[in-house]
Amino acid sequence: MNMNMKSMIEKTLKALSDPTRLKIVDVLEDGEICACKFVSITKKAQPTVSQHLKILENADVIKSRKEGKNVMYSVVDRRIFDLIKVARNISNKVIK
Repeated sequence: MNMNMKSMIEKTLKALSDPTRLKIVDVLEDGEICACKFVSITKKAQPTVSQHLKILENADVIKSRKEGKNVMYSVVDRRIFDLIKVARNISNKVIK
């Protein structure tokens, strides 16, 4: 595995390691969501939510698009949900 691939894997896993960012991605499993809804979903301040969205976007986990005055977010690749599911299954086995 080359360094670039390792770096991307590390960036993705690091982005998903925060509970708030994981919650954001979980919510996106149902489809695209307006950025304006993440404050109430995460119960975090708007600047904090913006930082989390930026980290996820920089890691290519999510993407955004403008729709009028709104910014809409969605996942880049739906296989991210498979990765999260595997990680949760591993965690559950370790905890038991």
